[in-house]
Amino acid sequence: MRILITGAAGFVGSHLLAALTQVCENIQIFATSKTLVHHTAYGTIEALDVLDGAAVDRAIQRYAPTHILHLAGVAAPSAANAEPRLAWDTHLGSALNLGEAILAHAPECWLLHIGSGLVYGDSAKSGKPLDEDAVLAPSDEYGASKAAADLALGAMAQRGLKCIRLRPFNHSGPGQSDAFVIPGFAMQIARIEADLVPPLLKVGNLDAERDFLDVRDVAEAYALATRQATSLQTGTILNIASGTPRRIGAILESLLARSRVKINVVHDPARMRPSDIPRMIGNADRARQVLAWSPRHPFDDMLQNVLDDCRARLVIKS
Repeated sequence: MRILITGAAGFVGSHLLAALTQVCENIQIFATSKTLVHHTAYGTIEALDVLDGAAVDRAIQRYAPTHILHLAGVAAPSAANAEPRLAWDTHLGSALNLGEAILAHAPECWLLHIGSGLVYGDSAKSGKPLDEDAVLAPSDEYGASKAAADLALGAMAQRGLKCIRLRPFNHSGPGQSDAFVIPGFAMQIARIEADLVPPLLKVGNLDAERDFLDVRDVAEAYALATRQATSLQTGTILNIASGTPRRIGAILESLLARSRVKINVVHDPARMRPSDIPRMIGNADRARQVLAWSPRHPFDDMLQNVLDDCRARLVIKS
């Protein structure tokens, strides 16, 4: 197997190498990101701008991959919503560039596209676990641009593109940006513990319920899908989710219980999102059946790992 990874320098990419080496045999990995990165677990991560169609063509011809794991994208929904055109160009444009290059130069290559559970959007208002047949009804630019890429690849599958569409729900772990809720809370706690800011933790909506996974479980699901791609039907969609709703306020309470100092919680109007969907959880029964996958890492361990990572990052900076 010759595996090309886009976005390898990102959060999930930093955890994917371990999963691929544990799950897959006889593999060569070609790690890429928008810019050249040295001294990583991958060795050197080569530069590949997935928005440059000619560069993507050259990369497919150079690496001759049998599988592509397409992680590159705008990571945080908040960033995508702040720059909608960037989100559309990045998510839809990169999917089209990769799909066309594969069809032209490596038609036997499998593209594993990393989408998002946010493509379901308003369908989550039912409050029920969402399976892969739920209607795509994205409620923001991030979800809409991810849905567009997902649908475009589904159409390209009808033209012969070998692809699997993965839709992960929320996941976290060490190394994630504090633009996401769990490391956002954890970094505030770490900064307060370090006496860098007053003991006031700012929060938005704490009543929303979301489906969270440890990033290592998500990486394992991607690795299993890579290993088993040839046994799946092109265009297959797989949710990657825990199926367990977790209230944001309860997550905050668990993190505060691990704090070394007393912290007061204050509501910050700037962090409130009136359009929040009350509950969004996924049904990953299909992934359990076809990949023999299920989450293995305890949620509480993940919280502790994130908090410890945030503390360590502050120590390194000081």
